[in-house]
Amino acid sequence: MHRIALTAFLAALTMPISAMAVSPYGQQMTATWKASDRCAAAARKAFPDYTPEGNAKRDAQLKQCLSSQNLPPRSGLDTPDPKP
Repeated sequence: MHRIALTAFLAALTMPISAMAVSPYGQQMTATWKASDRCAAAARKAFPDYTPEGNAKRDAQLKQCLSSQNLPPRSGLDTPDPKP
């Protein structure tokens, strides 16, 4: 009985996610995330060191790549996390 309930619960959790991935909006959103991830990977590959200069150059390259592909910006490396 517990297995059936667990299986039904997991199926209910994954249905909205799988339905979103099939919709045109979900496909566009996934493509946007993948393109953004490719920009981040290229910036990390170009500037692999984590010095202040490397961080600034990597962040600048990431911003340039995102803007050239008309992708939404990511938060920068130098912006602090919001404090409650």
